[in-house]
Amino acid sequence: MAALTNRKATIARRTKETSIEVSLDLDGTGRYDVATGVGFLDHMLEQLSRHSLIDMKVRAEGDTHIDDHHTTEDTGIAIGQALSQALGERRGITRYASIDLAMDETLTRAAVDVSGRPYLIWKVEFSRPKIGSFDTELFREFFQALAQNAGITLHVWNHYGENNHHIAETCFKAVARAMRTAIEADPRQPDVVPSTKGTLTA
Repeated sequence: MAALTNRKATIARRTKETSIEVSLDLDGTGRYDVATGVGFLDHMLEQLSRHSLIDMKVRAEGDTHIDDHHTTEDTGIAIGQALSQALGERRGITRYASIDLAMDETLTRAAVDVSGRPYLIWKVEFSRPKIGSFDTELFREFFQALAQNAGITLHVWNHYGENNHHIAETCFKAVARAMRTAIEADPRQPDVVPSTKGTLTA
């Protein structure tokens, strides 16, 4: 069976609002080195890396004196672009995966299709506008940016939960676990693009 190899990428994104550099290794062990200047976002990206087994280095500087919006969205863009680049032709991957992930009183599902077609369905509600100083509405912005730039179809919905921290964390962990399975090698078709079209990049 041919192995998936050299699935690494580095993306640098600079605008008047943010300066971001992301390095990914899709075949890592979940090592992370994350510093965005936004504490709760760092915590969530660490979960994303650890549970997807994607090694991730993220450095971000942004206009957090305004709020965390630009840094959060642009970090999602950069991670998505790096993910797409590292996936290449998406040859030999499993492509589809889903998981129900529990954390204490909370249960959240994530389903992913590494399809080349970006789409986000987000069915997650929070009972508070902030977790610490982080705006809960920014979770959707992050995943929208990630899905759009990675070229993945992503559905995330929270079945139930009471603690807003748990709800957010299960979203990131569930997406991570689903991505981990979807980008792994399919042993029955190791050198095949898993599509009747023959491509997942157009």
